[in-house]
Amino acid sequence: MIISHENLRTLVKEIVAAAGSTGDEPQLVSDNLVEANLAGHDSHGIGMLPRYVASVQTGELIPNQHAKIAIDNGPLLTVDGGAGYGQVIGKEAMDIAIDRVREHGVCVMTIRRSFHLGRIGAWGERCAVAGFLSMHHVNVVGHPGLVAPYRGSDARFATNPYCCTLPATTTNPPTVLDMATSVIAHGKIRVARNKGESLPDGILIDGKGQPTNDPQAMFDSPPGAIQTFGTYKGYGLAFINELLAGVFSGGGTCRPETEHGSDTILNNMFSVIINPEYLIDQEFIHVETDATIAHIKASPPLVDEEPVLVPGDPERTSNETRRQSGIPVDEESWRLFVESGLSVGVGQDRINALATI
Repeated sequence: MIISHENLRTLVKEIVAAAGSTGDEPQLVSDNLVEANLAGHDSHGIGMLPRYVASVQTGELIPNQHAKIAIDNGPLLTVDGGAGYGQVIGKEAMDIAIDRVREHGVCVMTIRRSFHLGRIGAWGERCAVAGFLSMHHVNVVGHPGLVAPYRGSDARFATNPYCCTLPATTTNPPTVLDMATSVIAHGKIRVARNKGESLPDGILIDGKGQPTNDPQAMFDSPPGAIQTFGTYKGYGLAFINELLAGVFSGGGTCRPETEHGSDTILNNMFSVIINPEYLIDQEFIHVETDATIAHIKASPPLVDEEPVLVPGDPERTSNETRRQSGIPVDEESWRLFVESGLSVGVGQDRINALATI
């Protein structure tokens, strides 16, 4: 089915509010999830809402929390999320960091104990809009492992995303690199399972450590594991993200002692945000960035219909298309979404009324 982004925003907002959120929180959560769908990252879109609602109901996700500064050393600080919605904690923490960059030229900030921060690119984009470049390293605690280490046969850590963003120039929009360190995000495996699709080779191993194309392997007992991208290279970045985010935030790492349950997704994040004009003048930044992008995109494509892109291009294309034509939602994801709404008292008639273009 295909639903307009406006209707999805309304539905998500009403379900989050019915689950106990007040003030701006329902809107912030709704906007973040739907914007992920618009960007083409369905793994981090409205399909996450059933997990959120379940975690609210078990007490693992606490509505109406706010970012609290736990350690404050000027341009270096640690923020505690109190297991609140990452869409709120992430926004508030980034706004604190952006203010510090305006004052000091740089901010190194860690976030600990935020519930799922959503698409990390959203926080990088927030920094880019302010005119700053940023780097973000993320790990997960509370949830069982999802990704196998290089040469390993079972899951030991999560998809540990990395994000780097650069501000817009006079002719180019912000550069946004946002990626899991696994071959694909766990949410994309969930989407493939819900659609009844097989996965390409090289993505999954099953519970016995053998290669498989069946996304169900991730949900079996014992569960399978996702592979890191680029063999030891992706593994190395995942490992560094685990330590940067987990150790230096004080939020903890992927050790078994930190596990809570299958619906718990507590994120820690290590971020560096910089005013680039403290390093070099803006004119050079714009000229050199634009020239580099032009040079790279001028490479003749291997396939005529597939031109060379730079990070951020696929998301912008998807956003434009889906704003006009609507957001596709597979049947199983929609069934789970509806169940989550019904479980907090949003009526079937109300859901049906908004399940349209």
